[in-house]
Amino acid sequence: MIELGLLAGVAVAVFAVVMVLLTVLKMVLWLVLLPLRAVLHVILWPLLLVKAIVGGLLFAVLSPLLLVGLIVAAISIVIALAVPLLPLLFVAVVVWLLLRATSTTTAIAR
Repeated sequence: MIELGLLAGVAVAVFAVVMVLLTVLKMVLWLVLLPLRAVLHVILWPLLLVKAIVGGLLFAVLSPLLLVGLIVAAISIVIALAVPLLPLLFVAVVVWLLLRATSTTTAIAR
């Protein structure tokens, strides 16, 4: 049992040392690459601005076309789903007309 406790303690100590070494390595890399990151930010900000402007213009131009396409697609889907139901609608209209023609009302005729 004591050996297992010592082994767990050594594992925790090794883990702590590895984490400290990785943290130091991360700090060194961050400091070394800081000038490169600054140069990339200076270069990439105008490109990102151009990308945003072009994307906005494309959205403004293509969104009405996309909206028309979506409306046409919705209408065609509704028609495709309604066409098989036309015989049932015809039967319902005929039954309604028959029932309406034979309905007895209590209204007084003039």
